[in-house]
Parts: sequence; C-alpha cells; structure tokens
Amino acid sequence: MSATLPAPVHAPNDQAEAGTRQRVLQLIASAGPIAAPQIAQRLDLTPAAIRRHLSVLEQTEQIAVHETHGAGPARRGRPARRYVATNQGQAALSHRYSDIATDALRFLAQTGGPAAVEQFAEHRVAELEARLGEVVAEAGDDTADRVQALAAALSADGYAASARPGPGSHAVQLCQGHCPVQDVAHEFPQLCEAEARAFSRLLGVHVQRLATLAGGGHVCTTNIPVIPPAPVLAPEGTNA
Repeated sequence: MSATLPAPVHAPNDQAEAGTRQRVLQLIASAGPIAAPQIAQRLDLTPAAIRRHLSVLEQTEQIAVHETHGAGPARRGRPARRYVATNQGQAALSHRYSDIATDALRFLAQTGGPAAVEQFAEHRVAELEARLGEVVAEAGDDTADRVQALAAALSADGYAASARPGPGSHAVQLCQGHCPVQDVAHEFPQLCEAEARAFSRLLGVHVQRLATLAGGGHVCTTNIPVIPPAPVLAPEGTNA
C-alpha cells in the first residue's frame, strides 16, 4: 500500500516571498534609480535574496535597468546596475480602474468641454490639499521641512514619494514613484497640472514640474525652490 503524500507546506513561504518582493518593488518605485546593494541594505535582505527578487521582477518586466547617458569620465570596473519601476511595475502597486476613469473624463470633455475637465481636476486635488494641509503646516515655515512632511504624507497615501536635494543648494525635488491615475493623466495632463498647483499652494512657493510618470518619466519630479531664511537684523541703536 503506497503512503499518502503530505500536502504542500510551502504556501506561507510563497506568500512571504511575494510580500518581500512587493516591498522591493515599492522601494525601487520610490527611490529609483537604485542599485541592488542599496536595496538589500534598506530592506535587510541578503545578496542572494535580493538577486532572486530582482530576477523575478525583471522577468515579469516590473523593473528595468536605468539607462544612463552621462558624459562624465569612465570609471574602472563594471558599473552597478540601477533599477527603476516600469509601467507594469507601477500597475502592480495598486488596483487601478483607469479604463472607466478615462471613459468618464472623455464623456465629461465631450459634454462639458475642456473647462469641465479642469474643474474636475481641481475638485480632485482639493480633497488631497485639505487633508495634507495640516500635516504640512505642522512642519513649520522652513520650505525644506514642509517638503519632507508632504513627501511623508504622500507616501502614506501610496504615492511612494521622497524628497531629494535638487541641483545647487536652493532647491528640493519632490519625487513620486507611483501615481494612481498615471494612465488617465497620460490623456488628461490637467490632473498633473492641478496636482502641481496644489503642491504650490501647500508649500507657499512656486513649483515646477520637471517630469511625470504619465509623460514617460520613471518618477514624477517637482522642483521646489528653498528660500534661505532672511537674516535677523538687530534693532537700530543696539549692538549686535
């Protein structure tokens, strides 16, 4: 009589692997371009584990190696591969209803004209602006601190956001590695434009959108000027 084979017991491990792989994808979306050693360090993964997860994500076309075309001097040795999330990776980060949303906005544009789409875009970001306004205000008057607070709040909402130093010493870049309306915004950039205006109002400075996921960038990048605080002058007639 043949022995009964036991039921597979590795399903929980498969779920754990999928969960870790999702964390890898989220980090790449928020911090990319990023190299494998950095991912392993941030997520406390072994080199073997990170290679395994990156291999699966590459095979499923959720991440890709970031192509650089710098003009700097060539360095000896093989350069580290740095990864970014692809459109398929972005789609895997959330449940999207882009088709029906796009159809709805097309109908709105046909029946109400471009102004109706603009009004919808402003209405959509008004809720986000109202919800995040208190968080940003609590960060104080320093623009860089306000950007950090905004990035943290956006990340909590699933935007995989981060604040990074911009070129020079007077700018910060707000980077969003995920956009829930990416496919819709590809056809209706008014959604991106309204969001940028909301960021400007929240931060109290003029901001500039440098790239968007909807436009083909690997992140949405908003350049934010950081104005140094004015020096405090001693009152007239007093010694400094």
